[in-house]
Amino acid sequence: MAKRLQARRLEGMEHNPWVEYVKLANEHKDAVNLGQGFPNFPPPDFAVEAFQQAVSGDYMLNQYTMAFGYPPLTKILASFFGKLLGQELDPLANVLVTVGAYGALFTAFQALVDEGDEVIIIEPFFDCYEPMTLMAGGRPVFVSLKQSPNQDLDSSSSWQLDATELASKFTPRTKVLVLNTPNNPLGKVFSKVELELVASLCRQHDVLCISDEVYQWLVYDTNQHISIATLPGMWDRTLTIGSAGKTFSVTGWKVGWVLGPENIMKHLRTVHQNSIYHCPTQAQAAVAQCFEQEREIFGQSSSYFVQLPQAMQRKRDHMIRSLRSVGFKPVAPQGSYFLTVDISDFKSKMPDLPGAAHEPYDRRFTKWMIKNKGLVAIPVSIFYSGPHQKDFDHYIRFCFVKEEATLQAMDEKLQKWKAELKSW
Repeated sequence: MAKRLQARRLEGMEHNPWVEYVKLANEHKDAVNLGQGFPNFPPPDFAVEAFQQAVSGDYMLNQYTMAFGYPPLTKILASFFGKLLGQELDPLANVLVTVGAYGALFTAFQALVDEGDEVIIIEPFFDCYEPMTLMAGGRPVFVSLKQSPNQDLDSSSSWQLDATELASKFTPRTKVLVLNTPNNPLGKVFSKVELELVASLCRQHDVLCISDEVYQWLVYDTNQHISIATLPGMWDRTLTIGSAGKTFSVTGWKVGWVLGPENIMKHLRTVHQNSIYHCPTQAQAAVAQCFEQEREIFGQSSSYFVQLPQAMQRKRDHMIRSLRSVGFKPVAPQGSYFLTVDISDFKSKMPDLPGAAHEPYDRRFTKWMIKNKGLVAIPVSIFYSGPHQKDFDHYIRFCFVKEEATLQAMDEKLQKWKAELKSW
């Protein structure tokens, strides 16, 4: 008998819906791709110039750098975020540069989660949290955000944690809670009151917090991003994760970072040293230059951290208006560059779409929409654990971090659809 090839920790992870939806988008070239979360417009000029300088300037940037981060980058990250977090950060002890935020997450799970440890994950969740927990030997424990009838149902702020339910998820086996604010896919920005609830439970049960804050600069209206590490007693138990891709609209650079207390960070460095070793030097040098520029104008109208959310809010509002005209019910995000949409009306009018009987409705709907309406979106059920997918299969996710031409192409598809709906 042939030896088993795959490791047991990979069981059940073979199917990835992203592969399926990327394939569908590529097969339907005329479809407007509003699925995957990446900008299709140029990054800011200063970012392009920084990368060009890194490539064509100092020839030593073609070689290895320090394993835990290019020194000018770790220095500026420590200085910049130290002020935001209210901590005196040591570039060598409190900062780790990773291959994107994805790499930061994987390193954190591998460093902290042991066999049998429980990891609390708030649903809907960025879909890598569950498999990363499982690959580390942990057990995911899910708690869902639910719409509060007393809140504005058209806003992501209405999706809230039930304090009693959340508290019930903590056990003596709980090791980590994963927080994502602003949340992907919902765009919810957790309020200080909500963060204080999470923080109090983490302190009470001696639980670590992995805080995924890659969309921290993409916050709209009067909402404010708050890092949970700034709350009393939380710095010593929190890892804060960021992304240059989301910060400077350069997702292909794959530069991320983790900030945290030295007694936790040393374990992440061990994983990083023995897996990735170090990240591409030139991209790190470019990111360092970008932060140097932003530090000089931070908070001013010329800052990219001011201009980008203003531009994205206009795109968000554009998409909301367009989708409403067809009968979708958008849930306006407080942050991120994703828009969750309620498709309940379509589910009641056209319940029998092609697909397997066990397949959640939103997956069948998005595949039908790609093939018949030329619009690519992502089913929100993939951001839920298996037992909860059927409860949330009447939502889909659009991405609005797109150039104007893409949004106009969306408008044309929707207007055509609107005309067809009149004959229903």
